[in-house]
Amino acid sequence: MSLLSSLKGKGPTGFGYGSTAEQVTEGLDLSGKRYLVTGVSSGLGAETARVLALRGATVVGLARSQEKADAAVASLGHEAVGVACELADPASVRAAVGTVLEGDTLDGIIANAGIMALPKLQQAHGYELQFFTNHIGHFLLVTGLLGHLRDGARVVMLSSAAHQMAPQGGIEFENLSGERAYTGWRAYGQAKLSNLLFARELSRRLEGSGKTANAVHPGVIATNLGRHMNPLMNVGMAVANPLFMKSIPEGAATQVYVAVHPDAASVSGEYWADCNLKGSSAYGRDLGLATRLWERSEAIAAEV
Repeated sequence: MSLLSSLKGKGPTGFGYGSTAEQVTEGLDLSGKRYLVTGVSSGLGAETARVLALRGATVVGLARSQEKADAAVASLGHEAVGVACELADPASVRAAVGTVLEGDTLDGIIANAGIMALPKLQQAHGYELQFFTNHIGHFLLVTGLLGHLRDGARVVMLSSAAHQMAPQGGIEFENLSGERAYTGWRAYGQAKLSNLLFARELSRRLEGSGKTANAVHPGVIATNLGRHMNPLMNVGMAVANPLFMKSIPEGAATQVYVAVHPDAASVSGEYWADCNLKGSSAYGRDLGLATRLWERSEAIAAEV
């Protein structure tokens, strides 16, 4: 627990900055529930899967290779299933969708996986890699599984406070390749804004279905998500860790809370942080932008 975790209080939900995924699920029985978690092989995804299984849920764990997925779910029990899913590869995502559709229906999807702050421009299918992996990969996955969601199911998209780093206009529709101008953090901000806008638009499309979609900011946590950052920034984060940064159990708390806690069951189309509702940037509240991004994402999905 960091110094900030010990100083910050709790919010209206009764939980806050220092709450852990185990604490926000204490007393809950998730027996008979089935959740899909992406990025299950390490960090927040691994902790999320562990706590869901601890409370009795069955976990469908997705990782970049079958070997990593199988290793991640091996200790979870509860008929946990590992599925290979490379989010930057549409064929892999579609194969994962097919595999999941062969199993039981889902009570929730926690879209946790992602990449962050690539120092140099990388692309997949002609699109900037962070946008393609974090947003388009999850767009293909989640929309492919919408018909497989049970009544009351919840979709949780891992966004970030970094969505506020998105470029002017929010989404650079004319520069999704990243070739016109590229900086790692701005591209990451655009990708995380895309995750938030996807949740907003998906919530609108799910109205009346009893299903929900929300986005969360996990906090700043030292995980291997930062493996692409320059060494000086990693040193700075190491210094800040005991003062301001969340632990992995604290970082997983918000996505787990939104995915399973009874008090979050009827909330949809919102942005959460520290297990409580949080305001987003103006772009993050722009429903017209959310609709435009969805339509462009559908076109990209058809193209790739």
